[in-house]
Amino acid sequence: MLKILLRGCNGRMGRAVSEICKNRADMSVTAGVDIITERRFAYPVFSDLIEFSGKADVVVDFSRPDRLDGLFDYCVRTKTPLVLATTGLDGEARARMEKAAESVAVFSSGNLSLGISLLADLVTRAATVLGEDYNIEIIERHHNQKLDAPSGTAQMLCSAASEALEYDPVPVYDRHERTLARPSREIGIHSVRGGTIIGEHEVVFAGRDEVITLSHSALSREIFVTGAIRAIRFIAGRPPGLYNMKDLLG
Repeated sequence: MLKILLRGCNGRMGRAVSEICKNRADMSVTAGVDIITERRFAYPVFSDLIEFSGKADVVVDFSRPDRLDGLFDYCVRTKTPLVLATTGLDGEARARMEKAAESVAVFSSGNLSLGISLLADLVTRAATVLGEDYNIEIIERHHNQKLDAPSGTAQMLCSAASEALEYDPVPVYDRHERTLARPSREIGIHSVRGGTIIGEHEVVFAGRDEVITLSHSALSREIFVTGAIRAIRFIAGRPPGLYNMKDLLG
């Protein structure tokens, strides 16, 4: 049985993973880490990774990008594979993640949904066919408690389109101070925050006299839990390296 050390265990996704794992025979949460140390499941909860002295097969992180201190050092020191489900990483955090992946297996994805992975693939294929003749806009919608904007998924979709284009598009997040026609070589990214929206993403390819829209809507967080479970099983026992959903599905 795989033993999971769950960081961010008392958040929405942490609780969802805990609920699923308590009924599984192949994996269990052996301990949790959270700034809120309330014990909601059978496992103990610590306020910091350094307080955990046990052994885990995989660390799963559903915390926040500003709370990653010590995470990569812990995984490297203990040689524990990591599933990093936290989004909104800045350049410094990404550099630390890539450095850690030289010593231990790290799985990172802007979105753990299998449907989003398919959407990203379709975006790449569409950008390959449509090219510079179509303007690309990305709209993402999330609940009013989401902290980062744009979402990690929106950035992932932007990258999926960018890798297929023959030029390096410029992501644009704000146009309100601009008074000029839209340059062709940019990708607009727009964030909506409100209510209890779990997650909606649209990629619009707007050409002359036609618009093609690729979209995905999350109706429950269970789709992300399913992806997290698959990522946990995938990363356990892997050699050092940086892995993502393409590797899992490949």
